[in-house]
Amino acid sequence: MLFIFSRSNSHGRILSFQNKSISKRYFTATSSKRGQKKVCFVDGCRIPFALNNTIYSDLMAVDLQKLAFRGLVQKLDLDDKLIDYIIGGTVIQEVKTSNIAREAAMAAGITNRVPAHTVAQACISSNVAIAGASEKILSGTADCVLVGGVETFSDVPIRYHRKVRKTLIGFPKVAKKGPPAIFNHFMKGMSIMDIFKFEQPAIANYTTNEVMGHSSDRLAAKFGVSRTDQDAYAAQSHQRAAKAHQDGVYKHDITPYKGSIEENGIKGDSTAEKLAKLKPAFIKPHGTHTAANSSFLTDGASASLIMSEEAALKAGYKPKASIVAWEFAAVDPFEELLLGPTYSTAKVLKKAGLTLADIDVIEIHEAFAGQVLSNFAAMNSDKFCSENLGMSSKIGEITMDKTNIHGGSLSIGHPFAATGNRLFLTAANRLIAEGGRYALITACADSGLGHAAIIEAFPQ
Repeated sequence: MLFIFSRSNSHGRILSFQNKSISKRYFTATSSKRGQKKVCFVDGCRIPFALNNTIYSDLMAVDLQKLAFRGLVQKLDLDDKLIDYIIGGTVIQEVKTSNIAREAAMAAGITNRVPAHTVAQACISSNVAIAGASEKILSGTADCVLVGGVETFSDVPIRYHRKVRKTLIGFPKVAKKGPPAIFNHFMKGMSIMDIFKFEQPAIANYTTNEVMGHSSDRLAAKFGVSRTDQDAYAAQSHQRAAKAHQDGVYKHDITPYKGSIEENGIKGDSTAEKLAKLKPAFIKPHGTHTAANSSFLTDGASASLIMSEEAALKAGYKPKASIVAWEFAAVDPFEELLLGPTYSTAKVLKKAGLTLADIDVIEIHEAFAGQVLSNFAAMNSDKFCSENLGMSSKIGEITMDKTNIHGGSLSIGHPFAATGNRLFLTAANRLIAEGGRYALITACADSGLGHAAIIEAFPQ
């Protein structure tokens, strides 16, 4: 016999004197370890996600994160004295605001007494920020952590070519030596044409020198995911997102910008037939990935509030969900760059003592329709799961009635570091609205990384 004293479960029953063989799964998934704090997702928000070079074209990333932080503070009527720490995520960094979490928090009016740091893990940057916040709470070093995530593609840092940079950096040493020395310095270090060579932030992976679209296209071919399937999935994403906005699903999630919560990348009239007319964008002429079944360059920011259960209830908040478990995975970036969700999902389900059949809600990041469907195929393959994950059977089949029913990154948009917060908030809201218990959140990231988390609906 295993003697357990725990808090009430979601149905109000106290667990005690349970047989170990029948209680292990339930205890692992829903209860904190003795003396350990319970981590809760209180709430979140985002500003409207928008196509780059549109509504946010004159703003810096720090301005966008400020709006999201301020929106969540106002939404929750949050006393900033409760905040113990701030963690923000961003990928394309502006050197002037390298610790953007700190700068944006102060710009949003949050007291400057709260420490902050910024993390970067490609498309799962705010996922890792939420994990970091959770770990701070479990360690006892914080009870309330504000999490941010932001990206802008309308104001990316563009640098001079390295030859020009080296020449300019050395300029102060010769500046006082007169015109001849200055002239010789510049002529020795670079040519006139070098002045016109610029370096934009690379979309290609540093190690593989390959853009994600190429890798995803090959992945889809490996798993037999057709162009027709990808276009159908992408069209469905747009249709679902448009309906969600029409039905007011996101009206409490989005902090209006200039009075509007419209997300201008959503094309509700998309159909598979229309998308089939587009030409391949990466592997030409026979690739299956196009501009339409790939996520687009997006500006946006998001925020979440992560608290211990005790602190949240004391402050008068009813959390939306408990964060049960989270895992990260690393895969071969040459062959499996975007297959991280499969590996991390297997790990997190095992950690939580659950199976895919226990999951009521699924929110997966849609980098590409081909990437999503390839992961679904891998999860549903006995052969793949046996050979690559060491499992005796497959993870299971992902069904569309559980997955991204209000759209995803293909339609809503994907401001790299902001997507994780959106996934958590949407999953938590869906659990409440649909009466579900467990949600799976998972995402891929450049360089061959993946994240997955399990959240449980908080008793409402």
